[in-house]
Amino acid sequence: LARQLAALTGEPEVAGLLALMLLHHARRASRTGPGGRLVPLGEQDRSRWDAGLITEGVAVLQAALARDRLGEYQAQAAIAALHADAQTAAETDWVQIAEWYDELLRLTGSPVVRLNRAVAVGEADGPQAGLAALAGVDPGLPRYAAVRAHLLERAGDLEQAAGLYGEAARAAASVPERDHLTREAARVRQLLRPR
Repeated sequence: LARQLAALTGEPEVAGLLALMLLHHARRASRTGPGGRLVPLGEQDRSRWDAGLITEGVAVLQAALARDRLGEYQAQAAIAALHADAQTAAETDWVQIAEWYDELLRLTGSPVVRLNRAVAVGEADGPQAGLAALAGVDPGLPRYAAVRAHLLERAGDLEQAAGLYGEAARAAASVPERDHLTREAARVRQLLRPR
């Protein structure tokens, strides 16, 4: 349907939505493990990503961006394309992703974008920078506790991170997310135990 709409309208934002859908769908097979277990992006088996859909999504996105009428779907697709472009999680271009989140925030003003931007800033510039970016985000926002836990863990504050992972698990919107965050809390608590 999105392909047909993009072909009929020629609108860059429709193409941006199509690109976003293609790029996200390309990772579908690797997002869950046995029993529906959530697999975070950094741990996904990238060999299971659909290279054909990624190639198509990037081509659609590049054509949309060339029209120089940036919209939020194009910015979101650009972020997804940067994730798809990285051969490993360690090779992710977090600096450029943070810049795209800046654009997306300018376009939308969305609190969720602000939250995701804090993660990207934390990856690009270190956990303290991510925590500083998180300071302006409403703590009541869904997944706020999970993001803060991740950044605090990276900053070395394992005790507070473990507590926040547990808090995030209790507030999770789905069973796979709850189970993932519960495992994260247990993993960090294990790190706190004397050896």
